[in-house]
Amino acid sequence: MSPLGKLLVIGFGPGDMEHITKRALDALAESEVIIGYNTYVDLIRPLLNGQEIVRTGMTEEVSRAQEAVRQAEMGKKVAVISSGDAGVYGMAGLVYEVLMQKGWRREDGVEVEVVPGISAIQSCASLLGAPVMHDACTISLSDHLTPWETIVKRVEAAASADFVIALYNPRSGRRTRQIVETQSILLRYRDPQTPVGLVKSAYRERQQVIVTTLEDMLNHDIGMLTTVIIGNSSTTVYDGLIVTPRGYQRKYTLDATEQALKPHQRLRTEAEPWSLGAQEDRALDAPQGGGALTAPTGPSASGAAVATQARPQAMAAVQVPPAKQTGATPASLAAEALGRLAVGGKLPGEANARWSGQAPTAQSAVGTAAGAGAGAAAAKASGGFGKPALFEVGVSPGVGNKKFTARQMALLAEVAGDDGELEYTPDHQIVLRVPCLDPEELVGRLRDERFIVMPLGDVFKVKACDFCNMEKDDAVPVAEHLQVVLGGLQAPKETSIALNGCGMACYGAVLEDIGIVYRKGGYDLFLGGKKFGRNAHAAQPVAEGIPGDQITDIVENIIAEYKEKGHPNERFHKFFKRVGIVAGFRHEDAPATVEVNAVCGD
Repeated sequence: MSPLGKLLVIGFGPGDMEHITKRALDALAESEVIIGYNTYVDLIRPLLNGQEIVRTGMTEEVSRAQEAVRQAEMGKKVAVISSGDAGVYGMAGLVYEVLMQKGWRREDGVEVEVVPGISAIQSCASLLGAPVMHDACTISLSDHLTPWETIVKRVEAAASADFVIALYNPRSGRRTRQIVETQSILLRYRDPQTPVGLVKSAYRERQQVIVTTLEDMLNHDIGMLTTVIIGNSSTTVYDGLIVTPRGYQRKYTLDATEQALKPHQRLRTEAEPWSLGAQEDRALDAPQGGGALTAPTGPSASGAAVATQARPQAMAAVQVPPAKQTGATPASLAAEALGRLAVGGKLPGEANARWSGQAPTAQSAVGTAAGAGAGAAAAKASGGFGKPALFEVGVSPGVGNKKFTARQMALLAEVAGDDGELEYTPDHQIVLRVPCLDPEELVGRLRDERFIVMPLGDVFKVKACDFCNMEKDDAVPVAEHLQVVLGGLQAPKETSIALNGCGMACYGAVLEDIGIVYRKGGYDLFLGGKKFGRNAHAAQPVAEGIPGDQITDIVENIIAEYKEKGHPNERFHKFFKRVGIVAGFRHEDAPATVEVNAVCGD
């Protein structure tokens, strides 16, 4: 061991004592300092024997890694704990990143040992049956550190490639739309009846296991402690268990005691016509200039490729009549199947009818070349597999106006229909989610009815009080100007700009990222509020009595500096603290809070 000390990055599994590895137990026992997230420290507390404990809350991962390195460099054995496996969305990578920033080298730096544990995809799969028996991937839906556009690409890729998918961090109190968007993407590639398993708190006291389907998964409770496992095209449910076949049925008869293929025959190329080796053999045997497999051309070519990749079982739905098989080569049969599958890329039979709401027709299984081209065009317009893309937008009757007219409510009800949904939010707007083929037309209808239409996500949101039912309307022009100039602009992280029309500030502008309070003919400015979390705090008052002809320029300058210098996913209050001065306003640390250890333990 290095004289500098040792870092033990430990994955302790799902959280119960029976599923912690022996090496993890030994590593905890030999450590002098235990560093971890509050909940994780509580889970392993029965295993500790007087070690020093450093515990912090959520979003404090960097400080934990830094403290662990600092103490190890002082010569201590330090355990950094993660649930599951420390190398799967855990602390292992971050500890190495902190070391790398310090110029650490293995030969002369602190010793590092990563102790593996059972990850959530494994523990949750064991409770569901055997859903991860074939190629699988894990995707975290948390966009706190990863741009949402990147996550969308990964979900698209995994869905189209027919992976079994385990979703980590699917939803939190503030991140609610990511799982909705993910379901929408998956439904473009997979049967709505695809089995889905939801496991909450695996192997802990409040464990919950639900077997559902892709189309019904959002009807169940999904939170930060839930892991979502989505099957592939061959996954099935049997007696309440989810099972993904490995592919043995292609080569073996599972209910026979004697197999047709003897052990020495089972790995031969001729026993595996789907393999790369078999494809190469067929290519060598094919007549030159006439029998080789030719990729489909025309409007439906790309649709055929996607459909073949995304829905392997669809091949089974396109059966070639026996009469046509006489004398046919494997290459010609494959070409014919690709051509038939290119009919718009739709799901076969009942699955297509269930998803698109249309009765299946003969042309949905086999069609002419003209029908295939038309089907491909329709599929492109609808987002694939007959399913319109999910459109999500925030609407409100005005910045300060909180009253919807009957016509506005009727329009929202009409637009949402049976397939959409309306969600009221604390941000004085209604979120509309609806499958939509023409978003521009829909936005035009909403604006014609005098709605403010706002994008969701990492944008600047302008909101205001109702100005005492518009009786104190001196600050309304400022609110409306800010909405026109800043509302909906892209932001490093979702940012609220709030305005209160009098000194009562009853709508809580002083708690927002940027708060403005109109008082005695001027505007007071507050920066860096944090509304949520155990360390929530009001914004810092930075200026009082700003004249009305200056306040909008000042706010615009603050926003411009934040957009230019803010890191991706960096909240405004953290940005303000990091840079120290924004548009001439200096950050001051909030007074330290007093921790009270109540006798009752709460």
